[in-house]
Amino acid sequence: MNGLSAFYTFLKTEFSEENLEFWLACEDYKKTRSKSKLVSKANRIFEEFIQNEAPREVNIDHETRELTRKNLTGATSACFDEAQAKTRTLMEKDSYPRFLKSTSYRKMTEQASSHGTSKQSHT
Repeated sequence: MNGLSAFYTFLKTEFSEENLEFWLACEDYKKTRSKSKLVSKANRIFEEFIQNEAPREVNIDHETRELTRKNLTGATSACFDEAQAKTRTLMEKDSYPRFLKSTSYRKMTEQASSHGTSKQSHT
């Protein structure tokens, strides 16, 4: 299991995986080159994560939500930057430190270090 999937699994136990899903959706969105795809992806991301009562609504303030709604009219690769930054900060200051203290993280690092030791002894 890699670090990203371990963190995602941890977020699911806290019922906050939508933050990482949104962040990853934004990263994918920024790589989109087609203008028509940008528009459809932007609307899908907004409906899924940003609008009030969205199925996987992220925890952002009203001002950021409204700014993002306005940004949709342009549908540039940067229209989610502010909302994405807010969710990243939330994960950095809240979820990620808890993840680093979690049992699942400790187990993952123990496995990684034991695999690293066993590989080194074979050389």
